[in-house]
Amino acid sequence: MNNFEFKNPTKIIFGKDTIEQLKNEIPADAKVLLLYGGGSIKKNGIYDQVKTALANVDVNEFGGIPANPEYATLMDALKVIKDENITYLLAVGGGSVIDGTKFLSAAAVFEGDTPWDILTKNVRTEKGMPFGTVLTLPATGSEMNSGAVITREETKEKLAMGGPGLFPVFSILDPQVITSIPERQLANGLTDAFTHVLEQYMTYPIGALLQDRFAESILQTLVEVAPTVLKDPTNYQAASNFMWSCTMALNGLIQKGVPGDWAIHMMGHELTALFGIDHARTLAVITPSHYKYNFEAKKEKLAQYGERVWNITEGSTDDKAYAAIEKTTAFFHELGIDTKLSDYTKDYEGTAEEVAKRFKTRGWKLGERQALMPEDAEKIVKMAY
Repeated sequence: MNNFEFKNPTKIIFGKDTIEQLKNEIPADAKVLLLYGGGSIKKNGIYDQVKTALANVDVNEFGGIPANPEYATLMDALKVIKDENITYLLAVGGGSVIDGTKFLSAAAVFEGDTPWDILTKNVRTEKGMPFGTVLTLPATGSEMNSGAVITREETKEKLAMGGPGLFPVFSILDPQVITSIPERQLANGLTDAFTHVLEQYMTYPIGALLQDRFAESILQTLVEVAPTVLKDPTNYQAASNFMWSCTMALNGLIQKGVPGDWAIHMMGHELTALFGIDHARTLAVITPSHYKYNFEAKKEKLAQYGERVWNITEGSTDDKAYAAIEKTTAFFHELGIDTKLSDYTKDYEGTAEEVAKRFKTRGWKLGERQALMPEDAEKIVKMAY
């Protein structure tokens, strides 16, 4: 196992009817900017719960943060922060709203030329404006980590950022919120969380026995609850296990002491930036091709995953490893998630070359060993057509 340090300062408030506890978490003298997405929180009652809890706090609002948090929209929100002398941010939404809020937390105190530099120059945020979250869509784990991904439509880029100053102060997780989420978004959340775990697990053996079993338990739980979550999101038991699995998938715990891949995400981000495809679905597009292309480097962990998560016990290591890839693809299909780029766009010719060109320009090397070059990414994306 590798050396590591682990600190996660986010306070989690989990369970039924916990949104009312907002009043205990935000300082009474704070000037709050409430951030949310397309307005669904006003239809499902979450907005009213939040406003009631914050009845005695000075609150401004900014809605309309899109599914892939867009830089230009966030710059409008940043102007509100500056003009209204905001001191505290509150994200009420899923990963996109929370990611956008993290960008604003960093940008509000950034002293460089332009906030876009935070993303293009890999600026590590040591201290941002404090913020909390009310999670409305389990998926990304952004409610308990310090990373974010921001899109810029103008340049068709999707870039990551982060730093220890971008952990939420607190996050409220009420599993009851999933009852109003469309099935498509629930499927996306399951796929996103599942792939988050794979990125931290599907590398090479390093003797991190407990970390492997943490990861496998999350994968097993997602597989177990997925049918119920999609069929009956009012099932609180399934909803609570789903929500907590998504949070645990990317709160830093399972990545400690082990190598991480993240090549799937890097390639997937480009597909979202170029075509606007849902983040989770781009991950499902890249995952099978990535594991087939890197089969030799990953087959030991693939076989272990096949045995422990999918109960594949017959055959050689190679047989089990390949069967595990097929099981993963089938799982995505069972969720209603397509796994080929051509399922989402007919204008895919040249995409692989464009992705490789971008990676080469940025000087990126991918994978747990930083051994995947832009030309490898080109081949993987082409396999995913």
